Amino acid sequence: MEHVMRVLEYTKMKRQLLEHVASSLGREKVEALVPSVELEEVQQWQEETAEGVEVLRLKGHIPLGGIKDVKTEAKRAQIGGALSASELVDISSTLYGGRQMKGFIEEVAEEEDSPIPLLLDYAEQIEPLRELERSINQCIDDYGHVMDSASSELRTLRHQVRSFESNVRSKLESMTKSQNTQKMLSDAIITIRNDRYVIPVKQEYRGSFGGIVHDQSASGATLFIEPQAIVDLNNQLRESRMKEAQEVERILALLSAQVSEHADTILINLSILSEYDFIFAKAQHAKKIKASKPKLNTNGYIQLKNARHPLLNPDSVVPISMELGADFRSLIITGPNTGGKTVTLKTVGLLTLMAQSGLQVPAEFGSEVAVYTSIFADIGDEQSIEQSLSTFSSHMTNIVRILDEMNADSLVLIDELGAGTDPTEGAALAISILDTIYRRGACVMATTHYSELKGYAYNREGAINASVEFDVETLRPTYRLLIGIPGRSNAFAISRRLGLSEEIIEKAKEQIDLDSTQMETVIASLEESQKTVQKESDEATQLRKDSAKLHAELEEKLAELEDQKQHILKKAEEKAAQAVKDATEEAEVIISELRDMQKKGLSVKEHQIIDAKKHLDEAAPKLTSGQKRVKKIAEKANRKPTPGDEVKVLSFGQKGTILDDLGNDEYQVQIGIMKMKVERKDLQITEKSKPIETRPMATLRGNGFHVKPELDLRGERFDEAMHKVEKYIDDALLAGYHQVSIIHGKGTGALRKGVKKLVERHPRVKTARDAEMKEGGLGNTVIELK
Repeated sequence: MEHVMRVLEYTKMKRQLLEHVASSLGREKVEALVPSVELEEVQQWQEETAEGVEVLRLKGHIPLGGIKDVKTEAKRAQIGGALSASELVDISSTLYGGRQMKGFIEEVAEEEDSPIPLLLDYAEQIEPLRELERSINQCIDDYGHVMDSASSELRTLRHQVRSFESNVRSKLESMTKSQNTQKMLSDAIITIRNDRYVIPVKQEYRGSFGGIVHDQSASGATLFIEPQAIVDLNNQLRESRMKEAQEVERILALLSAQVSEHADTILINLSILSEYDFIFAKAQHAKKIKASKPKLNTNGYIQLKNARHPLLNPDSVVPISMELGADFRSLIITGPNTGGKTVTLKTVGLLTLMAQSGLQVPAEFGSEVAVYTSIFADIGDEQSIEQSLSTFSSHMTNIVRILDEMNADSLVLIDELGAGTDPTEGAALAISILDTIYRRGACVMATTHYSELKGYAYNREGAINASVEFDVETLRPTYRLLIGIPGRSNAFAISRRLGLSEEIIEKAKEQIDLDSTQMETVIASLEESQKTVQKESDEATQLRKDSAKLHAELEEKLAELEDQKQHILKKAEEKAAQAVKDATEEAEVIISELRDMQKKGLSVKEHQIIDAKKHLDEAAPKLTSGQKRVKKIAEKANRKPTPGDEVKVLSFGQKGTILDDLGNDEYQVQIGIMKMKVERKDLQITEKSKPIETRPMATLRGNGFHVKPELDLRGERFDEAMHKVEKYIDDALLAGYHQVSIIHGKGTGALRKGVKKLVERHPRVKTARDAEMKEGGLGNTVIELK
């Protein structure tokens, strides 16, 4: 298999795949990737890749930032080892990345039209370990420094260290600034030797300061002395620093013990995150090479539609369409050199290996690939100088090995079968080898120059010829594969185009036997027929496309006419109803007058009044069922939306859910992960649904410590920026701030939207607003904390 993967450039394809991994976890998975021979396993891999492609289509990005390979750290903690501050930060970052990924996949899975069961199953196995993440973040900052707030003892010790340092420097500065001592110093500076503060004293004044000599200059003219006056202070400082270091070690050991308790869970999370990284690398690779999910089978059947070699320039590669394993299991390709025969073999072989590795293939939707138990390839001149093998010997050595190891579930690819020896003997060997492979039931694709093999498929069941097309007019290959037609030499036609005299060409033709001449004529006729059929097929395909387009346009027009009809009916109904209303009001006035006349004793019968009113009621227009339906829809659409209603945002064409009535005919609507303010006129009520439940995010609690009142995100990647915002809010709360600023800049607006979304759902954020112009305008978001 290693030989086949090298010959078919599978390793080069994996290097393409490596460009899309987000961490060393994914890199390990790609580097270890080999094709599977189990149909069920390949099907699951393909389903995972397809789900990854669907998520990319819906969201466009994956939150895999911040994930580190912390397997070694977790295992070391598991056996009692202590982790450094930076290693603990990596573990916290990875836990955050896993938590983000879990939430992201669960959010996508909640969408009705996006079933991703395999990715969701992985997400459900991730355990967030929020408490461990919080413990690390409360003790260590993003730069791997253990903070003063990690413990009250550490805060006290660091205060002592700063106090002793201040006292030491103060005494030494008074010495360096004194007029009496400045002449004794080589330079009026304070420096450090052996972790103790010293001053540079001239050699001749050594005895003037007392104390301890820690170092001297290269010339010996300067001594670095710790004056006796500060020896005790330096001792106290050193002792405080030692206690500080011990306290830091105690804190790191405590955190390492917490990691040890959850080491197994961390390793499981890492395994799942590596799967995610690998799956989405495959999905991004599929998107880049415009690939599709192939159908799979175990009966040796291949059908590729406009397949392209993934390592060739997509703008210049000529797609190939081919079939193998149904009506025929042997495909013999003939044609000129540099015509694309070898590329065809490599394309079929590499795409089969890709499919069996769970990768989508660069071919049109509906392509099908078999899962073979073994694939063999003899492509290119691989003769060994060390073994003193000729080209023929090298090829024949490979073919002998292939014939020994192949079975009915094998795919065999042979380039230039029988080449490198006498044409007659080579052709005979080639035919015998092809017959042997066919009898054993394997699928074979072979290329050859031998004219004897051009007629091979005509008298062999289960075999078919193919050729790569050559344009005699331009003297260039077109690289198109023609199934069912053997290649012809084109030597005479090419020679004629290059100016060789007709007399020489005719004499050359006389040297060829009648059978060969007739064969070339038949091949030329078949090739011309194939071109005609292909042209007619292309025209028929275009007609179908045009017909489908016309049908869609007619349906759209019919829908518009139906809308216009209903609109006219509604207008007519409203006009008629208004007319009846006006008449009814007028009649009511008349009836009232008649009753007054009756009261005054004039002769007006009651039944006359009742009959008049009945006639007016009967004059009201009756609605048809279609009109009733239009009226019902109109009434539903015109009612006031309430929280929980499912609506369509007309300007976006997307469905969402009403979260809140903001007043002034404005509503807060959630579409997917996005919340927005929408006017009533831009909403159309569809159907009732439950309000979206928002899950509050946990916040950090603790004593205050020094943080800046603003966070600058400019230049940060999106995922890392969101991580920093969440961490910064926790830090700001610990520091006791009531209001802070998030500086994200204007740019494309992605960071600003991300910050807005995050702070809106944070339970400890009271309000969020765009900064005023003097505060930074739209490039700055000001948030008020609870």
